[in-house]
Amino acid sequence: MRKLIFFMHTSLDGFVAGPNGEMDWINLDDALFDFVGTMTDQSDTALYGRVTYQLMEGYWPTAAEQPDASKHDIEHGNWYNNVAKVVLSTTIDETGLTNTTVISNQLADNINKLKQQEGKNILIFGSPGASQSLLNLGLIDEFWLFVNPIILGQGLSLFNHITGTTNLKLLETRSFDCGVLALHYEKQ
Repeated sequence: MRKLIFFMHTSLDGFVAGPNGEMDWINLDDALFDFVGTMTDQSDTALYGRVTYQLMEGYWPTAAEQPDASKHDIEHGNWYNNVAKVVLSTTIDETGLTNTTVISNQLADNINKLKQQEGKNILIFGSPGASQSLLNLGLIDEFWLFVNPIILGQGLSLFNHITGTTNLKLLETRSFDCGVLALHYEKQ
């Protein structure tokens, strides 16, 4: 069975965005981009909430074609354009969307069907609201939390609307020169 793997940058105090949605505090470097590239190589489906999907659609479809595109922009842009995308939304219509399926109801049933299909892993990048819904339903199998060396004090909380306890087992940690510590957990 395919795994649903959650990727999220967070501040040390557990925020995924500043009070106005800012994410300019996230530290990135080539080593971190290369590492995430190894994860995307092991996946063939990207899952997003509506807001994150719309942000991704605003950048990645043409990122690899830009004259000043970085190695990461080229690699991730090509991956994004080829990967199957699933959007959790009750307001988007999938008509006209490229390689994209919209799930608007029966979240647990639809995600479990997706996980049972042949293929590689399913990655969910960001999408804190959608991720919290998936976590509350017990659908996330693994977590990669990228803890950034900053305390925001306020903002959008990583696990603001969690309704139960989820026991996790630490599988590995990785540190990056940009100061980010990656924590890899699996659901027990």
